Amino acid sequence: MSRYRGPRLKIIRRLNTPLPGLTSSPIVSSTGNSKSQRKDKSEYRIRLEEKQKLRFHYGITERQLLRYVRLARRAKGSTGQVLLQLLEMRLDNIIFRLGMAPTIPAARQLVNHGHVLVNERLVDIPSFRCKPQDIISIRDRAQSRALVDKNFNNSQESKKFSSSRDLLGKLPNHLRLNAKNYKASVNQIVSRNSVGIKVNELLVVEYYSRQA
Repeated sequence: MSRYRGPRLKIIRRLNTPLPGLTSSPIVSSTGNSKSQRKDKSEYRIRLEEKQKLRFHYGITERQLLRYVRLARRAKGSTGQVLLQLLEMRLDNIIFRLGMAPTIPAARQLVNHGHVLVNERLVDIPSFRCKPQDIISIRDRAQSRALVDKNFNNSQESKKFSSSRDLLGKLPNHLRLNAKNYKASVNQIVSRNSVGIKVNELLVVEYYSRQA
């Protein structure tokens, strides 16, 4: 299944949850009582929707998400927590969490077009896995830095009007940003409390239990 490129507001309305990585637009709540709606859903659908939250928020394909689940199963620790760490430490997500791009698709484009350096080396692979002590910077080019400046300015305005950005709040603890020098650092692996989306990762693991 390919990466989703359809209407973004349609997705957040369907899942009835903010997906700040997909769009900075606020959620339009569906009518009715959410608790009663949840009771009407099958166990499969509940797990499916939790899985879809991850897929659409991080902008990955079904095959990619399944691969991350398999990697998480082989790692030490809680499979669900490791899964979230793998997704959060992607370069495109890091760029997004730093405020250098308004959404993860925009961050992916920034990386694909060669505007981002990791440890002073050009990295144009959005799925690149960042690790502690990595230094992330924007290329010393007028075009590259102009794009980031625009995003820095817009992110401050969007926080005033978009409820979906409230999920992110301030810069997460595992990141440090020097906006004036267009540089940031990864200090540690992301903690569960700093994940940028509200999701029940255990239900995602259960969804893939027969496939991973």
